[in-house]
Amino acid sequence: MSQTFPGDDADLIIRGGRIHTFDGTGDIAHALAVRDGVIVATDAAATRLHARNVLELDGRTAVPGINDAHLHAAWLGARWPHLFFSDTPPEEQPPGRLVSTTSERRSALRRAWRLLAEHGITSYTEPGIGPGEDAGETGCFGADMLETYGELHREGAQTSRVTLLRLFGTIDGESTLEDFAHGIRTPPPTHDPRWLAIPGVKIFADGIPPMATAWVEEPYADGTTGALLTRGGSDPLSAFQQMVELAASRGMQIAVHATGDRSIAEFLAVLERLSDAPAPAAPHYVVHGDLATPEQIARMRRVDAGFAVQPLIAAHTHSWAAAQLGEARIATAWPLAAMLASGALTTVTSDAPIASPDWRLGLDAALALLTDAGFIDDAATRHLLLRSMTVEAARQDGASDWKGSLEVGHVADLTIL
Repeated sequence: MSQTFPGDDADLIIRGGRIHTFDGTGDIAHALAVRDGVIVATDAAATRLHARNVLELDGRTAVPGINDAHLHAAWLGARWPHLFFSDTPPEEQPPGRLVSTTSERRSALRRAWRLLAEHGITSYTEPGIGPGEDAGETGCFGADMLETYGELHREGAQTSRVTLLRLFGTIDGESTLEDFAHGIRTPPPTHDPRWLAIPGVKIFADGIPPMATAWVEEPYADGTTGALLTRGGSDPLSAFQQMVELAASRGMQIAVHATGDRSIAEFLAVLERLSDAPAPAAPHYVVHGDLATPEQIARMRRVDAGFAVQPLIAAHTHSWAAAQLGEARIATAWPLAAMLASGALTTVTSDAPIASPDWRLGLDAALALLTDAGFIDDAATRHLLLRSMTVEAARQDGASDWKGSLEVGHVADLTIL
């Protein structure tokens, strides 16, 4: 069904192909009209408008702009083309400090934005920038990088929409309750939230299964169980609980790096206890969730929280993790199928530059996880995965009312195949 906003002209009409709107009805449009970056009409209503420019799809297919909901753009731009999981040998990986000056930080972000545009990625979440990393090895995650984001935003230089989470500890490392409490009392800078939104915070709860540092209930082969990375209070668990409570009480979105079932359980327990907390700016979620149990996935859905998962990393680390977890546990690791089937918020992401930012490779890796769990590789399954990279990613951003699907009133962010 064609739709339109009032008005008699458009800046751009896109036509001549199949446009998957992902509007919840399954509709496929064949034309869109755009004014001031927003879709104002579809199909027949769009073609009746006068347009200053026309983009002919020539039979190609378009989908909503891909939204990578967990991607370290500053780090990616500084390292590119070197990924951690790639053909680059260790001795050729860039070592030490990657950016030190304003010019280098600006160049890293601009390089990342060009790369993402080439891959059809229009939005992403930068998961962890802040003073906890001011002395960090790479220079990609400190407060200076946050300021560089703001500078480029104010100049109108952005070509990717960004959701950014503040970090008051170290990347993949420890954080203290004192630093966290001080940090969240400092208000984030204010920007146009459609281009640079800062809805919340990132907390590192534990490590990863391949290194036996994920916090787990059942011990690893060596008898250890991993541990929390949070410090302060009476013990690490008390520090973690208080961090989550402090951020939740201020209505902040909380993203917790948690791969072990024990760390996920403790995050859930706090969320369930805080049922009367202010509604967050965007849904809380677990980053990775490698060892989430079916019961935890169901509970996550009930508290309207979710998961940001990385199937491509699962593919790269499967055998490595199996050596730590054993065959029985590795068979239930990375439960993407259960997450999607549950209806819990689930986004398929890259974690670039750990893995490739190419979402098509991530989709293939996700399909492998799903078919191993009994899904059929068909159009419906691929559509479900594309929704996780568009509609559900917008939901994770708290932005479902203006992006993620191609319908009237939403921004005209498209990926053309």
